[in-house]
Amino acid sequence: GDAVATEAAFRRAPHVVRLETRINRVTGVPLEPRAALAAWDEASGRYTIYAGSGGSWRIQGDVAGVLGVPAAAVRVVAHDVGGNYGTRNSCYPEFALVAWAARRLGRPVKWTCDRREALLTDYQSRDLVSRVELALDADGTFLALRGVNTSNIGAHAVSFIPLAKGIAVLPSVYRIPAAAVRGRAVLTNTSPTTPYRAAGRPEVIFVIERLIDLAARRHGFDRVELRRRNLVPSSAMPYRNPLGLLYDSGDYTAAQDRAVALADWAGFEARRAEARRRGRYRGIGMANYVELNTGMPRERAEITVQPEGRIDVILGTLSSGQGHETSFPQLIVEWFGIDLRRVRLITGDTDLMPVGGGSHSGRSMRLGAVVMAKASDAIVERGKRLAAWLLEAADADIEFARQRFTVKGTDRAVDLFEVAAAGLRPDAPEDLRGPLAGISDETMSVPSYPYGCAVGEVEIDPETGVVEVVRWTTVDDVGRAVNPLILHGQTHGGIAAGLGQALWEICHYDVNGQMLSATFMDYALPRADTLPALTTEISEVPATSNPLGLRGGGEGGTTPALAVVVNAIVDALAELGVEHLEMPATPERVWRAIQAAWA
Repeated sequence: GDAVATEAAFRRAPHVVRLETRINRVTGVPLEPRAALAAWDEASGRYTIYAGSGGSWRIQGDVAGVLGVPAAAVRVVAHDVGGNYGTRNSCYPEFALVAWAARRLGRPVKWTCDRREALLTDYQSRDLVSRVELALDADGTFLALRGVNTSNIGAHAVSFIPLAKGIAVLPSVYRIPAAAVRGRAVLTNTSPTTPYRAAGRPEVIFVIERLIDLAARRHGFDRVELRRRNLVPSSAMPYRNPLGLLYDSGDYTAAQDRAVALADWAGFEARRAEARRRGRYRGIGMANYVELNTGMPRERAEITVQPEGRIDVILGTLSSGQGHETSFPQLIVEWFGIDLRRVRLITGDTDLMPVGGGSHSGRSMRLGAVVMAKASDAIVERGKRLAAWLLEAADADIEFARQRFTVKGTDRAVDLFEVAAAGLRPDAPEDLRGPLAGISDETMSVPSYPYGCAVGEVEIDPETGVVEVVRWTTVDDVGRAVNPLILHGQTHGGIAAGLGQALWEICHYDVNGQMLSATFMDYALPRADTLPALTTEISEVPATSNPLGLRGGGEGGTTPALAVVVNAIVDALAELGVEHLEMPATPERVWRAIQAAWA
């Protein structure tokens, strides 16, 4: 950022709020722990590894490097993965070890991680110490932001992405003229940290949204209006934030207004009063957020129309529970007008595709759909030429819709799969002979910026400190929703992950680096009976960063959740003078805050 302008703004600011906080360390806790199986084929000199992850091609390259062989000597296959959230995207040592052992023993070797091993050795995430200040003028207009973020990256560096992305999005959706933020990474005797559901963003959104609530309470501003006053207006898009990110499009005010209305913010005080009659403290909190979706920028699609009546789609990404087998074929159905059962999605095998980016950073649909669209366009254009040959018409007179190539203005037409079969005939034109297929291989480095607003309410039992989340509302903008039902499901899962970190989860180490939370007796997770019914709504302001208008849609539930929970808890306990609580806001921590206020 601009340190000189930032310091000047702080010197003239009537109001400055400061926050020093540590965002707790958590891990992904997938439904199925990691596993790997490898076989060595002496005749071909190749290894085959079966290992679940967010992308087979990264594992292929890393294992080949460890074994000292060309990447072509390693085949990696991954199919269904029991959850990911990012912590199993990297290559782990066991993936190379089973391959090494398979060659040494001359037989396949399998390894399966148990839950204790997973909690000890899976890469972890978050664990950020943040010291940040926000400067405001007398009317509450934001003037500047400054601070230092220190990331505990563990015993050795696996990724700096959470630290870097977190710094970049710290100003969030707010118009802040000047900012200067320093990032530091430190090595400790703990498990390495890596990107995990919305890498780096929940931490800094927690910080900026807590600062805004602190400013509102200390200086007499309304929490909703203070945010609204400082949101970047849609008329300012594209907008470059003070740390260099260029937000392409969005209507942040509309998202906040809709979330506040859906959550019935205006009726909250009546709900607070009713809770007090039951002996409970009730609080409401909110948070806006913006995401920074990048990921591996290269993606590839190979689409083939098979004469027997099927379209095969080979894609370089890989599902870990996001419903790719539903949403990607949906697009093929939309573009070609065929039945969903005629689409076969093929992913996860490095022998079938030379490159693949994998599933992370909200990239799968955003990048996969673009290359699928271009490959589909290539098929239609080639199909028109084949159809023109079959129908004895000019290329320009052929149009395509709903699985049929038609001569304009006539009823003469030929089916898509008939055209595919014609391309394999020996008498087909030489330049059109062969499978009816399209390939698109694109490198797309421009990020997308999903955004939204979340509002939550909690009730606190003062006798025990137990926090119950009783209402939750989110509005998330994804640019274009291909499958809204899947997006709502992803949002629900993301919210659960955020609430888990805010209230229960922590990878707890003692001062000697001994982990004390390596079982489910010690590492507490959210459960269905600890979550309320969730109200989620999708906004669709098209992104301008890609031709289909897509933003990522899988991380928005998590990103604002930490801030919403703590803002709501502090609001519930504000009458006792409580200004801040660290996470996780366990019953003991909340109870001690209440006891200290009563003392």
